[in-house]
Amino acid sequence: MTIERTAERPATDRRTERRRQTTVGPRQVHNKPPRHRARRAAVFAVLLFFAVVFAMPLLWMVSASLKPENEVLRTPPTFIPTTFLWSNYSQAGHGLFPFFVNSVKLATLNVTFLLFFASLAGYGFARLNFVFKNLAFALLLSTAMIPSMVYLVPQYMLFREMGWIDTHYPLWVPNVLTPVFGTFLLRQAFRGIPMELEEAAKLDGASTFATFWRIMLPQVKPALAAVGALTFMGSWNDLFGPLIFLNSTRLQTMPIALALFKGEYFTQTNLMMAAATLTILPPLLLFLLAQKYFVQGITMSGLKG
Repeated sequence: MTIERTAERPATDRRTERRRQTTVGPRQVHNKPPRHRARRAAVFAVLLFFAVVFAMPLLWMVSASLKPENEVLRTPPTFIPTTFLWSNYSQAGHGLFPFFVNSVKLATLNVTFLLFFASLAGYGFARLNFVFKNLAFALLLSTAMIPSMVYLVPQYMLFREMGWIDTHYPLWVPNVLTPVFGTFLLRQAFRGIPMELEEAAKLDGASTFATFWRIMLPQVKPALAAVGALTFMGSWNDLFGPLIFLNSTRLQTMPIALALFKGEYFTQTNLMMAAATLTILPPLLLFLLAQKYFVQGITMSGLKG
């Protein structure tokens, strides 16, 4: 027996060592081959090049907004201003303030009411059962395929009969009552929530609206942030709507205000660049602050359901 045990030990040790090499061995290899490092460096260099190329117009705009007028179009061009004129922003901002208030008002109305109606519609299509639900959702999505130019003239005639021309109503009421894209994203987000949460709320006696408002809606905050950010940027950058439906200067928004810096015979490029910088600042800050929730909401809404 002693001889057999001593003979078996080496075989067992060899098997244990072999097993340890197969499990532990690959984990200890952390160094990547040189070709992988070279590939990563090449990809990083290409991405950095395109990032610099795409950022150059934005950087030139900021640089031009701080230059005197005679230095903006100097040949050869200079990127760094010789004299930083921060007063350009005060001059441009003084004239933009009424338009800024109008843009903030319209963006707030669009975001608030669109999130409310889109979340209700998305929850209904995701959780409630009613006749022809899938057909109604398909018809809702099909309306997004109709170009806006097709119904522009009938829409203008309808708003004229309603007395809405030269008011802010055409710039937010149709948007919040037809939230096709927001409904689609929020429907996908609601479908990814486990049914147990909704069933537990119903067992506790919660109504359908209470379940939606208190239980389900907090679970889709990333999707709400994504829809809200997209709605804000769409309302803030809208040029076509104010150009068609607004006649009074006091009702115009920021994109229209930029055209006021361009005269018939002379254009103050530095002030126009300062106004453009102030115009893109709110959407840029919003995206930077909500970037995490924006990406998470788009991913959650697109992959689940």
